Amino acid sequence: MTKQCAITGKKRVTGNNVSHAKNRRKRVFNANIHTKKFTLESGKVIKLKVSAKGLRIIDKLGIDAVYKSISEK
Repeated sequence: MTKQCAITGKKRVTGNNVSHAKNRRKRVFNANIHTKKFTLESGKVIKLKVSAKGLRIIDKLGIDAVYKSISEK
């Protein structure tokens, strides 16, 4: 399963750990992903992997509007 937000599409990115001596070592920055259950107005329960930003979008627009835009993609 991917570590990707269903709403925003955020996923892990790669970068470097840089020491004081400027030694570089590869590392991974993971997105802040959580698995949440949401109940639509129709009574249907859906389970989504969402980031913290995705949760803020759901709070602002409502789960029904967000779910409709996801299903259109």
